[in-house]
Amino acid sequence: MNKRALIAMSGGVDSSVAAALMCENGYECIGITMKLYNNEDVGVSSEKACCTLSDTEDARSVAYRLGMRYYVLNFTDDFEGQVIRRFITAYEKGETPNPCIDCNRYMKFDKLYQKASMLGCDTIVTGHYARVVYDKNLNRWLLKKSLNPAKDQSYVLYFMTQEQLAHTQFPLGSFSDKEEVRSAARKYNFVNAGKHDSQDICFVPNGNYSDFIEQYTEKKYAEGNFVDTEGKILGTHKGMIRYTIGQRKGLALSLPSPMYVCRKCPEDNTVVLSDETNLYSNELTAGDFNWIAFEKPETPIHVTAKTRYHAKEAAAVATVQKDGTVKISFEQPQRAITKGQAVVLYDGDTVVGGGTIIA
Repeated sequence: MNKRALIAMSGGVDSSVAAALMCENGYECIGITMKLYNNEDVGVSSEKACCTLSDTEDARSVAYRLGMRYYVLNFTDDFEGQVIRRFITAYEKGETPNPCIDCNRYMKFDKLYQKASMLGCDTIVTGHYARVVYDKNLNRWLLKKSLNPAKDQSYVLYFMTQEQLAHTQFPLGSFSDKEEVRSAARKYNFVNAGKHDSQDICFVPNGNYSDFIEQYTEKKYAEGNFVDTEGKILGTHKGMIRYTIGQRKGLALSLPSPMYVCRKCPEDNTVVLSDETNLYSNELTAGDFNWIAFEKPETPIHVTAKTRYHAKEAAAVATVQKDGTVKISFEQPQRAITKGQAVVLYDGDTVVGGGTIIA
């Protein structure tokens, strides 16, 4: 009996090629498209959103061509609670979240992982650009970067457990160029071979997070004061959710010199502005930390760290605190470290672990 794989199929070219590769490797494949939200509920047109009928039909077409069973599963209630509400709550607390991490964590590698077990699947497969490797010497599963640095998505997968890694495959992690993936899709005559990659947050496709939050919650967030680091009032902001750390444009203030958002204070609804020098910091503290490459270290370790998805890695020392949080100390000051974002630690191409920035 062939091994069975559950393929998370978005209708895009990446997950489609991942499915084809697993079929070629002799797996009995089952395709699943996760319906995560209703477009009308998040106020976007079908032309701009994912989870559309055309995406579903593209996935169905690929599954049919590959001779796979294919299902669409409704996860809208789970997505609303685990992703959208977390996203809104974080902004209301003055944080800047990454909902793609929550979607991967609580939907693809939790809810979908559970479905895979119910369907008797040996492994779950996605179109992520990353690699899973078993290290015999360490007796551990490791999460590694993609061989295509431009597409590497290991940052958004730092939360994965040993159990999840042992039952997950990322077939595209060994591709060094995206054109190789599209070439494979053309070879299979997939209808989506030339389909554009998705951009931005799927449920906020126009990128206007604050308008989405107000429309979704039916709340108008109160104006408040812009202040400098000494507490002097500089003007009025239009709701704290409209700003993020490091922002300079869109403040609608007349100032003698450039100033940037350096802190948001939900306790008194103020947004603190400063010159750029105050955006740099040598330290951060992360919570909800997940270690992958080894168990929680007892002594400080030297790593490189990324403080956001598109940030460059920076040399640092990670130290576990008595309360389980992790202090990251950088060799060089880092710009605009932001609460709510993830910090992910690396040792070369291996993900050491990661957590959420809390201070």
